[in-house]
Amino acid sequence: MNPSDLLAQAPSLAAGMAAAEHSPDSQLSQTRHRAALVAGWNIAPGSTVLEVGCGQGDMTAVLAEAVGPGGRVVAVDLADPSYGAPVTLGESAARLAAGPLGPRIDFRFGTDVLDPSVDFPEGTFDHVVLAHCSWYFASLGQLRDTLARVRPWARRLWFTEWDLTPASEGQLAHLLAVLIQGQVEAAGLHGEGNVRTPFSREGLLRLLPEAGWTADGGEAVDTAGLQDGDWEIAACLDLVGSDGLLAVLAEPVRQLVLSQADVLRAIAKPGGNRALAAYAVTAR
Repeated sequence: MNPSDLLAQAPSLAAGMAAAEHSPDSQLSQTRHRAALVAGWNIAPGSTVLEVGCGQGDMTAVLAEAVGPGGRVVAVDLADPSYGAPVTLGESAARLAAGPLGPRIDFRFGTDVLDPSVDFPEGTFDHVVLAHCSWYFASLGQLRDTLARVRPWARRLWFTEWDLTPASEGQLAHLLAVLIQGQVEAAGLHGEGNVRTPFSREGLLRLLPEAGWTADGGEAVDTAGLQDGDWEIAACLDLVGSDGLLAVLAEPVRQLVLSQADVLRAIAKPGGNRALAAYAVTAR
């Protein structure tokens, strides 16, 4: 598919998502972001794709459009279909499955690719994709093992995540919200948020050779118009504002987290906080 054609399909792809009924503007911006990413990747019609950490299928829908009727996307996620709000993963997948892209997608929730029972023959997929899901891993070790596990299955890796290095002062609130959540997780308080193990782009590049991959490209990704900064700030302040939730932390860690939360409240806007930039890395 021509890259411009994929970008032009973003409004119709977004309208086909279950979350569009609740937040149509947000869904459209999320779909456009992913369409712009895939438009720059060499995913030809008829390709087979393994998507790890598919979530509600924002990237899955775009990938399914890119591979066309002759292609296939196997979308796996460790979470249960009941996870998510206001739309669950299962509800979102059901909407996609019932639409024109359904025959091209194989959703597999509650699936851990590190489980020995999950296996594919060598070279099954042309591409493996991890898009904005890696900070949800419990540890860098788990991410490394996952990348190593899928290495024989696919020829190319396409990876995108938020960039911890802020490009402007306006992104500091998003950065601080991410780092606070990462500290809380590292200290042993495991929540249900999207941020568990934040790491830098440089950290990924150090990790890839350990998993058998060789990075051969990368670029900064514009995130203008995405609402993730606001979402992560709200999630962070909910986390630190929960009565008694931080009590399990060691006192020095708790005080550090509370002090950083004070700073976050001081610099965050009521809405419209600028999201961190993202980066894309390709490997073979």
